[in-house]
Amino acid sequence: MITVELARDLHAAGLNWSPMPGDRFVVLAHGHAVEDVFYLADMTVEVHQFVGGSVIGFNGVAEWALDSVDLEETLWLPREDQMRAVLGDTFAGLARTSGRYVVVVSLDGHRQQFDHVDAECAYAEALLAVLRTS
Repeated sequence: MITVELARDLHAAGLNWSPMPGDRFVVLAHGHAVEDVFYLADMTVEVHQFVGGSVIGFNGVAEWALDSVDLEETLWLPREDQMRAVLGDTFAGLARTSGRYVVVVSLDGHRQQFDHVDAECAYAEALLAVLRTS
């Protein structure tokens, strides 16, 4: 899974989130540990649209005393397929070598490789480079 640090870097570099069921996120407010990963699901955690902005509602989550949280108080942890979609035509390939994943992208006509032991982190590093050159 992508690290919170990489997710923060992607957000700072301009990666926008349009929440959908299946998305992962962490809550950055209300004293909750950043390690608590939540998944948007139509039955338990869903996005509510209001005039003042989007709110993520926790429906029927008995172990939590939080009913909702503003979207701005969350951080999206994009999945591999989501990052690959954002990479678009810059994505040139994925390989596994010596226990590491290598994502290859084409930036300014040159191929660049980003490797990590976790495939999603390799994708995140590649996407970060693409966003920073845009």
